[in-house]
Amino acid sequence: MKNPPALRCLFRPFATMALLGLACLVASCSRKSESTAAGAPGTTRPTVGSVKIGFLVKQPEEPWFQLEWKFADQAAKALGFTLVKIGATDGEKVLAAIDNLAAGGAQGFIICTPDTRLGPAIVNKAKAARLKLISVDDQFIGADGQPMKDVHHLGISASKIGENVGAILAGEMKKRGWAAADTAVCAITFEELATAKDRTDGAIRALIAAGFPKERIFKAPLRTPDIPGSFDAANVLLTQQPGVKHWLVCSTNDSGVLGAVRALEGRGFGPETAVGIGINGTDCIVELEKEKPTAFFGSILLSAKSHGFTTCEMMYNWIKDGVEPPRDTRTVGMLITRENFRQVLREQGIRD
Repeated sequence: MKNPPALRCLFRPFATMALLGLACLVASCSRKSESTAAGAPGTTRPTVGSVKIGFLVKQPEEPWFQLEWKFADQAAKALGFTLVKIGATDGEKVLAAIDNLAAGGAQGFIICTPDTRLGPAIVNKAKAARLKLISVDDQFIGADGQPMKDVHHLGISASKIGENVGAILAGEMKKRGWAAADTAVCAITFEELATAKDRTDGAIRALIAAGFPKERIFKAPLRTPDIPGSFDAANVLLTQQPGVKHWLVCSTNDSGVLGAVRALEGRGFGPETAVGIGINGTDCIVELEKEKPTAFFGSILLSAKSHGFTTCEMMYNWIKDGVEPPRDTRTVGMLITRENFRQVLREQGIRD
């Protein structure tokens, strides 16, 4: 039965309103779809609290890496992301850790690799897992043997820090009035690692620039980059050079200088006849706290806060807001000695 004209007139406005409502709904859904596809804020990027970042280090028991993790924890608390700390001491553990981070919902990770030659494998693994990547401390080396400058990196200005060590050693020698003919340099080296080589090369370069005779500079290569390795390397050199009256000591880090200082002590050298300057400033605190001074004069304190907190901040902003960090960021250090180390460590947030 057909509706009479009066009823058709009555229903016509409601039908028109229904059609308009349907059109608005379709348009709204279309706009929503377009916004999502375009990656609008709040739709494709993680929200606060959903960001998860891994932080992998090669020697988790070392004070330097403990400090990096400490400042990374501070960044996680301040910014509101989840931090996953992993000790990855060899290539197999690194690759397994990347798989675990991806399976656990992480969006990126920071790594100090146990072997810089793992760089290409780490990059490929990160890309396959769609994880953002920042290397810290040690820069990746590519298949061509050159630094992988396309990988985001935060490290130290190794050459400049080494040059600083050399300049300080030259200054201390001059202050003590030691003659070049009676003095020699013990450079504990580990040239398999580019950043380590840059440090000792920089120190040697600065010493030569200050007028120290090149032929009085002796390298003692490390077999293992630790205190026992340095002790052994220095002992070999000291046996080869028995006539030296004064020694200047440099190395790739605090441990390298500490091992050499112990070897020198075994042959009667102390703070009156030897001077050593380390690098890191975190592995020598016990040495500087000793009641009686040793030949370990001081260290270039590196910025663990920058390497731990700043890298995490960079990664967080990259994940959450799409703010890509610089490809290469470098930090510099400051000299700490028995006179100032407590104050400097407090200022740097390393000690209360």
